[in-house]
Amino acid sequence: MHGYELRKRLNLMLGWGRVLSYGSLYPTLKKMLRAGLIEELAPSRTTVSRRPRITYQVTPAGNQEFHDLMMEVGPTAWEDDNFDIRFTFFSSTDMEIRLRVLEGRRTRLQERLERVQSQLSMTQKEVDSYAAELQRHGVESVEREVKWLSDLINAERAVPPSGTDPALGSTAPHDPPHVPQHDHQHDQQHVPPAASSEVPATTARQAGSPAGES
Repeated sequence: MHGYELRKRLNLMLGWGRVLSYGSLYPTLKKMLRAGLIEELAPSRTTVSRRPRITYQVTPAGNQEFHDLMMEVGPTAWEDDNFDIRFTFFSSTDMEIRLRVLEGRRTRLQERLERVQSQLSMTQKEVDSYAAELQRHGVESVEREVKWLSDLINAERAVPPSGTDPALGSTAPHDPPHVPQHDHQHDQQHVPPAASSEVPATTARQAGSPAGES
């Protein structure tokens, strides 16, 4: 997959809230090349007038790096900058890990919500109506995401992995359960497609910070 196609694929997977620019993509690809996580394939010309396009392929080391990253559980997994990336690749994550990430995200948002609500009555006396409305909108957005996370957690616990005996309690990756879609302006999430060993999976994790168009 060449850089242009890779950027399109990543932007489609990660959604409108996180736009990956070429200024972020190509330095990340060079870094991954040096680390042996991807490799360049022989360039091919599409037309006489165009220069050859460099295509990339994930190496076995890159696949292992992606696997290790998907097994990580800690505060960075559910912070704003990383949660949507982790969620996008949930189909490649064990159920136990998925639950820990979802619960960590919900706990973090509940703490944030309690802190904001405790300060809301005081700050509304000091700001105009528009600023107060923006604060109210932020509180409602967090409340919606907390409910969405709770629905996901309950669905994960209720639905056993397909093709297994529910009594065995397998934690193998499976298709995400059906839950109400999350509609959050700040953290829009998507039901993830099945992840593969292609370049987008590892590149998204390496170039995880939001970026504007170049």
